[in-house]
Amino acid sequence: MQHLAFYSPSDPNLQLTLKVLLAILAILAASALCGKLALMVKQPRVLGEMVAGVLLGPTLLGALFPGTQKALFPADVKPILYVLSTIGLALYMFLVGAGIEHGKTDSSAKGASRPGGGHSATQGRHAVLLSLSGIVPALLLGAGVALLWYSRLSRHDVSRVEFALFVGGALSLTAFPMLARILYERGLENSPLGRLTLVAASVDDVTAWCMLAVLSAVHSGSGPMSALQSIALAALFAGVMLFGVARLLRPLGERVARTRTFTTGQVYIVAFVVLAAAWFTDRIGIYSVFGGFIAGLAMPRNAAFREALHTRMMDFVSVFLLPIFFAFSGLNTELNSIAGGATLLAFITLLAAGFIGKYVGCGLAMRTVGFSWRESWAVGGLMNARGLMILIFINIGLSQHIISQEIFSILVLVAVVTTAGAVPLYRWALPERIEEQLIPRAAGGAAISRGEEAESRAMASEAS
Repeated sequence: MQHLAFYSPSDPNLQLTLKVLLAILAILAASALCGKLALMVKQPRVLGEMVAGVLLGPTLLGALFPGTQKALFPADVKPILYVLSTIGLALYMFLVGAGIEHGKTDSSAKGASRPGGGHSATQGRHAVLLSLSGIVPALLLGAGVALLWYSRLSRHDVSRVEFALFVGGALSLTAFPMLARILYERGLENSPLGRLTLVAASVDDVTAWCMLAVLSAVHSGSGPMSALQSIALAALFAGVMLFGVARLLRPLGERVARTRTFTTGQVYIVAFVVLAAAWFTDRIGIYSVFGGFIAGLAMPRNAAFREALHTRMMDFVSVFLLPIFFAFSGLNTELNSIAGGATLLAFITLLAAGFIGKYVGCGLAMRTVGFSWRESWAVGGLMNARGLMILIFINIGLSQHIISQEIFSILVLVAVVTTAGAVPLYRWALPERIEEQLIPRAAGGAAISRGEEAESRAMASEAS
């Protein structure tokens, strides 16, 4: 009976396959459970998946059941999880880039009486102000606090400027996909507040990724010329993708819009473009997520193509690949080391810098362009959500030896806390009775009912 119950294959490839499948099963089970619990307490599913990854690591499972944790995630499984998570991140950032409505303006008079509405030039100025207020205060405060903790938390082979800019850049991120989903669920994505916030958040994230590309090139290069070469190649790559490949892909988007179908052959084309872009940016030392993101920006912008792309790819990426990334991050996170002393104080100061920089900076900017205090603080709360974006950012820093294990764990906890606070802060600032007044009105003049759209929105929210 023992031989029937515990078959031990002699093929090493099969042995590795069994180990990887067991690890993935454990990851999916934990992610599904924690994601469901997050939804029950009115938090986004991604927060539960982030927590699941941390719990599978040394913070909980490794501390309580070290033998079980080692059996689930042995050393030879971790490289496989890394490869899967890297592919998942490239595809996810591709979908994020494809979802950003760059170049879209609303010059209609509709909504002109509201701040953020009216002429595109005014909208552009407001979006620039909000994006700067989301980047600069958090970047400066984060960099300043990072300099205070440089000797305690930084690696010895990383300069003060690199360390400060990396930590400040991480704190200046906004979880654009999560913010977009919250506004969509609330029916505010086409309101002046929603449009302005989405544009500003996308600019924030693009700026942070460009900063990371530069830092990666500078840090990984063998000298200034090598770093300049990587940066030049990255700029050339972005130009070719956005002005060359984008034009070649335009007929693909038109065909999908005309036929209302996204064929297997078209999926092959899209997958080849994104993976080739990821490979190239990894090869020049910039990291694959940058390639995936630029590939997304190069995709056709019409709504039918984007909807078909999302339908085809998002479920697989978000349900299968992203939980593997969260688990891989969790395996590198040791929150037990933040239990007290200087490390706890470092966490508190970095959390305060990130929170104040985003919440106060964005809130005051929104108030400056004419929104009410309630609307302004609601946007400040949403812009504070860092979610998956900061985890991707700091994982790259850890893999490229820009940051230490200790600061990595601190920033993971900052990501969890700020993401968990985003929705409560939004609801506190904008109770439902006030929020209803902001929902765009239909052509007949009646407000679009959130109840009428609840079913379709719920399906999209559950998937993402």
